[in-house]
Amino acid sequence: MQSEVQNESTPDIPKEKFAFVHKGERLTDTKLQTKPMGYFQDAMSRFVKNKGSVICFGIIIMLFLYAFLAPIFSPYTISSRDAYYAYVSPKCNLFARFGFWNGSKTMEVNKQTYEYMQNVPNAILKDYGIKEHLVAKRVQKWHKIKIDTYAKVGWVKVLLTAEEYDEARSYEKETGTKLFYPVLDPEQIKNPTYKTDQNAWFLTDERGNIQRDAAGKPKDIYVKDASSPDGYAYYFSRMNGKQKECRVMYSEWYKYKNGHYASFLFGTEISGYDIFTRLAHGARLSLVLSILVSAVNLCIGIVIGSLEGYYGGTFDLVMERIKEILYDVPSILIFALFQLFLASQVGALPSMFVAFIFYGWISTSSTVRAQFYRFKGQDYVNASRTLGASDFRLIFRHILPNAIGFIITSSVLVIPSVITNEATLTYLGVINLEGDKQTSVGTMLEAAKSAMTTNPHALFFPAAFIALLLICFNEFGNGLRDAFNPTLRGAEDA
Repeated sequence: MQSEVQNESTPDIPKEKFAFVHKGERLTDTKLQTKPMGYFQDAMSRFVKNKGSVICFGIIIMLFLYAFLAPIFSPYTISSRDAYYAYVSPKCNLFARFGFWNGSKTMEVNKQTYEYMQNVPNAILKDYGIKEHLVAKRVQKWHKIKIDTYAKVGWVKVLLTAEEYDEARSYEKETGTKLFYPVLDPEQIKNPTYKTDQNAWFLTDERGNIQRDAAGKPKDIYVKDASSPDGYAYYFSRMNGKQKECRVMYSEWYKYKNGHYASFLFGTEISGYDIFTRLAHGARLSLVLSILVSAVNLCIGIVIGSLEGYYGGTFDLVMERIKEILYDVPSILIFALFQLFLASQVGALPSMFVAFIFYGWISTSSTVRAQFYRFKGQDYVNASRTLGASDFRLIFRHILPNAIGFIITSSVLVIPSVITNEATLTYLGVINLEGDKQTSVGTMLEAAKSAMTTNPHALFFPAAFIALLLICFNEFGNGLRDAFNPTLRGAEDA
């Protein structure tokens, strides 16, 4: 009965339909189709999976490009300075036509300043009206206006030779641009505040109140000259006629002298330096200094740390005590001593570089030492030693390559620490890198701190640069650390 059931459930398949799969073939392992991957390739493949670190690395590249390429394309140099345009707001000609990034600043002024600004051409871009404030139980009225920080410079006084004056007059005729304006009579200036102000062309009383005619227009204090076509004098003769003291509209005069109107992307600081160009030079100094310090400290740290970790014993004990002594000395004291006794001989920048090297190798050597203690007892190192490998080969062929990932990561993290220390020291005035030919981010921060509320752009751009750089470097370093750490292999896929 069972055989009948089995025969009914089992299909009747002819024998000729069966065939051996590997009949007559030699069975072997299949060849691996994937390419071999080295240690660094594996680390980089894991690094690119960390999107945050990759983005930060891209930002670091852009900051490097800004530091090294911005001075090339900027129309200004690191030493370009214009005192008339001190603390002007950022301006980009591409966006200025849309009323954005146009060098303007909103402020509240009293009545006297408001009337003063009204008499400077194009100084007031927008009038928001009168704002009332209660101060000490008294209502004070202020005019809220948006001003053009470039146009508010107005007229200035210049001293020219006769040849320079004639050349400028020829330029006026050729271009139709008006440069020269009637000079002011100093004897009619009653308010001491306006004694040297070329924009105060109107008659005032001793308190600075503008005197107006019957039509309500301000009375001018121009010097009259009957021989002039319009009845006004356009210069005072100085040095027996060798020089001419003139009054010019500075925006047009600037274009006449430089070939373009003034436009500073990041604005200017207290001395009239272009922040965009100066910040690029300061960033370049900080980046180059930090990379050089990191490279030198890496070399010194690898040598000392390798010897400590490999040989140990008395040498390790002595070096550890030396590092403990150096590490306990305050870093700011080291920099101050180097500035006092070395900067006068070699300069502030080389002195700061030596000070960074003086103690900067300690952390790298400690990292290398720890890695050597970790790997020198491994079986593959003992096997090589048994086969007669020299100490040099064991150090540089077997132990150091396995520790290089941690060493590279620690050296990268040295860069933001150097930048932070440099900015802190220059900001505190321990090191002075300010000058026409050099500057630093910390120096620019120190110079702008007094204008934090009135001209925040002078502080914002250096602070934003260094903050962005430090955040990205730390995130980038953390990404490298995770990528080079073999114990985290596969964790990103979990």
